[in-house]
Amino acid sequence: MQELNLPRYEIRVERCAGRLTIFDILRRRHVALTPEEWVRQHFIHYLIDHKGYPQGLLANEVELRCGEKSLRCDSVLYDRTLRPRMIIEYKAPSVNITPKVFQQISTYNLLLHVDYLVVSNGLIHYCVKMDYDNQKYLFLEDIPEYKNL
Repeated sequence: MQELNLPRYEIRVERCAGRLTIFDILRRRHVALTPEEWVRQHFIHYLIDHKGYPQGLLANEVELRCGEKSLRCDSVLYDRTLRPRMIIEYKAPSVNITPKVFQQISTYNLLLHVDYLVVSNGLIHYCVKMDYDNQKYLFLEDIPEYKNL
């Protein structure tokens, strides 16, 4: 897999039924190792190990319902009252982060109304802080540490 612009961690990869899997610490099981999953696992470890995010407040593959339509957020950070605070969308390193990606994560945010939106392809990371009172958003220079949210 491709080298990412994220810190290394102790990766647990296995071969299962002829395909590679990677251990997801949030779902507590091995999942298919795709380029997007490679980014997700590195990013989750980055948040926990380097930014102080509590593992117990993060969830992967969060299902959302909008009428009959089912959507799935890549990762969601909750606060201690289990209110969603951040949505994180991952793309494979080969995928450019375009306005269409922000449109996708903004659709999820119509349902969750979080404070932060994060998009990463493992090479480039964007973090947006929402300002609902003034109906605008601010691009941050870095992913904030958990204690500063």
